[in-house]
This record gives sequence, C-alpha cells and structure tokens, in this order.
Amino acid sequence: MNLYPLLIDVLKTTLAGVGIVWVAFYLLKPYLDRLERKLIAQHAKPAVDPSLMLKLQAYERVVLFIDRINPSNLFVRIGAATFQADELHRLVITEIRNEYQHNITQQVYVSEQAWEIMTKLKDDTINILNEAARLQAAEARGVELAKIILQQLSLMQPDPYTTAAAIIRTEAHKLMS
Repeated sequence: MNLYPLLIDVLKTTLAGVGIVWVAFYLLKPYLDRLERKLIAQHAKPAVDPSLMLKLQAYERVVLFIDRINPSNLFVRIGAATFQADELHRLVITEIRNEYQHNITQQVYVSEQAWEIMTKLKDDTINILNEAARLQAAEARGVELAKIILQQLSLMQPDPYTTAAAIIRTEAHKLMS
C-alpha cells in the first residue's frame, strides 16, 4: 500500500484550507477593524443626560406652542372664512387655551423666563383677540375679524411671535453648549 499519494492529497487539502482561511481573514479584516473602532467609540462617548433631552424637548414644545397660537397660523388652521366673527373669536380663544393646557407641564423643564414669555404671549394674544372682537359688529364675518387682528399684529414691531421664539431658541442653545 502506497501512502505517498494519500499524504499528498491530505497536504493539498490542508494547504487549500489554510489558503482559504487566510484569504477570508484578510478580506474580513477591514470590516472587523471598523466594527472594533465603532464599539470602542460607543463606549468612549459620554452618556447623553436624559434630563437634557427632556429639557430640549420642552423647549421644542414651547416654540411649537408659539407658532400654533400665532393668529396668522391659527386662522389658516381653523379656517377663519367659514365662521362668523363671534364664532371664530370663541373658537380661537378655546384653541389657544387648549394649546396652553396641553403644554402646561413643560414649565417643569424650561426656565422661568421661558415660561413667562410663553404665558405673556398667550395672554397678549387673547387680549388682542378680545379687543378686536369687541370692536366688531355682531353680524361680522370671521374673515373681517381675522383681517383686523392681522393688521394689528403687522403694526407690532418687532413681531412678538418671532421675538419670543428667538429668545426660546437662544435658551435652548445655551443648554446644549
């Protein structure tokens, strides 16, 4: 019995297997190196403070509130043209108060100044709406009321809604730095 051909076959198979493992390792090595760097980087990153995330989300909600109570946005969202002035007035006031109640818990996470700005803007908006509604005739259309309110707001310089949102954004940016 001749062991020489059998030994040659085992040696060929072994060398082929070692060659395949060697090629596979060098093909996968860049991927494995990247994966290792990612894992190291993930462990090296400081954990994000959950309270910071809650505070930033609260500031986002405050900016959204400011945008939602802006009469120019509110009249479009509600559809001012479809209502009488008194109906529109009640609906807008209710909408503003509901928005405020929906965001009432945000005061826990934002600064006292930010909350005061938001509350004052809400109160000032309601006062503008009430004053304009008081000057309207009982049979006036909602479009007429909206037009008067938007004219009053256009006379205010700087725009209170833009100014309030800018102050809130500045505070939020201070939190991130």
